[in-house]
Amino acid sequence: MLRRTLLATAAVLGLALSAETALADGPQVVAGPGYNPECFAPWSADTKYFQWPAKEGPYRIALVNGFVGNTWRIQMIQTAKVYVETPGIKEKIKEFKVVSTGTDAAAQLGAIEDFINQGFDAIVTIAVSPEGFDRVIRLADRNGVVLVPFDNILDTDKVMMVNSDQFEMGVRSANFLLKEMGKTEGKILEVRGVPGNSVDRDRHLGFRSVMEAPPNKFEIVEIVGMWDTGTSQKVTADALAVHGRFDGIFTQGGSDGTVRALMDAGHPFVPMAGEGENGFRKQIAAHSGDGLKGYSYGQSPGLVAISIKAAIAALEGNVMPQLISVPIPEADYTTLKDGENFWSNLTDNFFTANEFPPCEVDIKAVDIMAKTADDVQ
Repeated sequence: MLRRTLLATAAVLGLALSAETALADGPQVVAGPGYNPECFAPWSADTKYFQWPAKEGPYRIALVNGFVGNTWRIQMIQTAKVYVETPGIKEKIKEFKVVSTGTDAAAQLGAIEDFINQGFDAIVTIAVSPEGFDRVIRLADRNGVVLVPFDNILDTDKVMMVNSDQFEMGVRSANFLLKEMGKTEGKILEVRGVPGNSVDRDRHLGFRSVMEAPPNKFEIVEIVGMWDTGTSQKVTADALAVHGRFDGIFTQGGSDGTVRALMDAGHPFVPMAGEGENGFRKQIAAHSGDGLKGYSYGQSPGLVAISIKAAIAALEGNVMPQLISVPIPEADYTTLKDGENFWSNLTDNFFTANEFPPCEVDIKAVDIMAKTADDVQ
């Protein structure tokens, strides 16, 4: 009798240890296809799949943002606050926290580690740097925490991540400028984003891969606009004062500020590729006949909602792609329609793409604008 009791106890302990070991190892690499592929599309045919042990909800989820000094980041946080209150999602979340740590990588890593140690189930984050996360990834795996970088993602395949193809955005922007300019040489203004981020790096590399390919012989003037309207306007004005006329412009953000600088300087409108700000699309619609042949790609702040949805799906034990691909919303001066892909009755600093039907994510502008970007402690 005693022997059977000991054996049974050992079996139970063995199962518990086995489950703990599986949890400590992080997600299992499994075969696809993954859960809800219309929403959580794998990046490529080579993308691997993860599966975490199913955990009973509701869940504690944190958003650890870095830089918050531009309208995209503000709208992203506002969008997250709206999404976690959405019917069907609200019931699955016990607690939601938001913190913005600035551009210091150590501060962001410390915040993530703190949420892990507090027992949060999932953390979504926009990484300050694409490197240096190994320690918190291991800590998350040891504690069964689902870590989901999005937008500015990491140079690793150890975590589930959500993004649009930033390199491709740069490629499409360059191809648009080449088509509209109709030339292979001239002077181009490139307005970059926040230094050190993977988004800035990948868009830049995609743009240069086309613009610097033979037979092109462009002079490219590079400035840093921080993805911010005011900063972009100032640095563009400075560049115009120093370099004179440009034949085309590629900006990663703060696009409407760059256009305002052109107008203030009396610079002729030229072909321009930029982000999905409502203000930029309004400017294109108003001035395309005057020469502002514009292309507007979108890195939607709504990525945060898809990332939260992916974290919940993973916590529920579903099979998920390691790298989730979100389509690039885009429009140009020939396809803009008021009330569909830009809104003349909304503010300039609103990012236009916030609907993802395959993910059942549809965040209304009025709800987003009712929220703040303040931390939620």
